[in-house]
This record gives sequence, C-alpha cells and structure tokens, in this order.
Amino acid sequence: MIDFRYHLVSIVAVFLALAIGIVLGSTELQGPAYNFLNQTTAKLQNEYNQASSQRDAAQQQADLGENYAQAIEPVVLHNLLAGQRLLIITEPGAPASVVAAISDAATQDAGAAVTGQIALQPKFFDNSDTTLDSLNQINLAMSSADGIVLNSGTTYQQQAAEVIAGEILSRAQRPPGIGTATPQASAQPSISPSAGSQQETTAQTMLGAYANEGFLTISGQPFASATLAVIVTPQTAPSDGSADPLDQLLVPVAEELAANSSATVVVSVSADSGPGSPIAVLRASNAASMVSTVDDADFVAGQSVVIQALAAQLNGANPGSYGSANGASAVAPSPAPTPSSSASPTATPSSTSKKPKN
Repeated sequence: MIDFRYHLVSIVAVFLALAIGIVLGSTELQGPAYNFLNQTTAKLQNEYNQASSQRDAAQQQADLGENYAQAIEPVVLHNLLAGQRLLIITEPGAPASVVAAISDAATQDAGAAVTGQIALQPKFFDNSDTTLDSLNQINLAMSSADGIVLNSGTTYQQQAAEVIAGEILSRAQRPPGIGTATPQASAQPSISPSAGSQQETTAQTMLGAYANEGFLTISGQPFASATLAVIVTPQTAPSDGSADPLDQLLVPVAEELAANSSATVVVSVSADSGPGSPIAVLRASNAASMVSTVDDADFVAGQSVVIQALAAQLNGANPGSYGSANGASAVAPSPAPTPSSSASPTATPSSTSKKPKN
C-alpha cells in the first residue's frame, strides 16, 4: 500500500532532481553554450539597430520628398485645369484625406472648380434581388423623365452610371487641333443661364432620387455640369480571394464616366495594391484605354499626378497608368502637361487660401 511516507519521498526526489538540474544547467551555460547564446544575442541586436537606422533614414528621405513635392506643386500645376469643372466620385472606404487633397490641388493650384462629390454607398454595390429591383425602378423613372435610352445589356449599376453621367458630365469645348476628337464631335454650344438652371434642376432631382433610397450621398453641388471626373477607390483586395463588388463595378462605371467627360482618372492609395485590387482589375481591362489611373494618391506627388493626368488627356494625350503598383507604366505623364489654350472662363475656382497638406 502506498502511504504518506511514499508521497513525501517522491516530492523530495522531484525537488532534488530540479535543484540538481538547475545547478548542472547553470554550470554548463558558463562554458561554450553561454558564449554562443551571448554572441547570437549581440548579433541580432546589431542587425536590429541597423534595420532601425535604415528605416529612419528611409522615412526621413520620404519626408523630404513629400516636402519637396508640396513646395513645387503650385508651380507644376499652375492653371493646368483653368476653366474646367471637376466632379469627384468616391467608393465605400475611399480615404477622405485623399479626396480633400485632390480637391485642394484642383482648385487652389490648377485653377479648376470642384462642383461637388458623389459618395457611392455600399447599397449601390448590393446585388440582392430587392436592392437591384429598387435601383432598376429609379433607373427607369429617371431615364424616362430625362429622355435617356439605357443599354439593356448592362447591369443596373452601370445603367445608373449612364443616367448620372449623362446628366452631370459634359465634354469641354476645344479649339481645332486639340485632342483626338474632331471639333464637330467634341465641341458643345454654350449653355444659357436659363438652360443651365433647368439642367441643374433636372440633375438635382435625379441625384435626389438615388440618394433618398440610400444608393449614394452628395455634398457640394454635384448636379452642376462638370467636364472632368475623378473616382477615388480604396486600394484593397479581398483577403479570402473572392471577387470584390467594387472591382466588378468600377470598370463599367469608369467607362460610363469617361464616355461623357473630357477626362476621367481613377485613383487609389499605395497600400495593399496587389493583384485583385480595384486599380489592378481596371488596368487589366479595356477601360485602361479610356481612363487614366494613379495608384499613390496618398502622397503629395501622386495627388499632383492626378491633376497632370487630367490635363494630359485634355491636351490630347492617351490615358496612362501612373504610380508604382501593379500595371503602372510610368510615374507621371511625360512630357509634363502645360495649360491648355482651350481653357475658358466657365468656372470660377475657389478663393479659399492654400491649406497645408498632410
């Protein structure tokens, strides 16, 4: 029978073995093993210090680049978009700081007027039967009221883009020899104040219909006629490898905007710009021949390239893929665009003072 004495002896034996192990282990570590561990620790610490120094140097260099880009931006962009009217469209998750910076660059440096912003909501990308039926009803009502013939072979979201783009975007008037289109195709008669007011009222009613059902929100006066469009999209790819609704709809929406404007640019940020991100999907599609893309608009230099890309298209250049992510073919348009001679005093840029950029 196992008695108390047996348990007591067993416990003493365990603690004795532990004590002997500690003594022997500490003794052995005083020799080669201890020296090896000590040398390895010192090596890792040295490598960590070097990596930290390199990181700090790279950050300092990046800060200097940002400061330089911010300093020369007013000169580089001066009056590149004079007389143009810019509409900004955002997808869910688009960084507000990027939207604000592009707006500032367009108005305060390039001489354009930003009419307003249309923020597409998650409901716009919802493909459930109930949501699609609601969107279809608005599309049919608005297209019928405004005399727009919808393309029956497209999605309801693309049809909504047809209605929106057809009402609030117009091509800027260009003199002969500017741009790829013929003067007859690209020129539009000027709109009288009364006609302009009627057009804005119609566009405001149309946007209100989509906004009331939660498909989008508006700020500023996006119902005013615009000549240029910028789409700001989050630069992310689904982690599970599934198809992103933003990817599937960005291409047709961008195509509709490009078909109705003088220039359209799709922009995103530099992080998470791998395969499957919205910009990568668009660059691999036929839409890449219709719109320019900029993948680093979270930097001042990228924001400047957004404006340059719009100006380059206004001057007749083909759309380009700019930045450093997948599919980018250049950092910026080359040669650098200059103010177009077609600029007209149809828009008055904001008179707000220059704001510091983040």
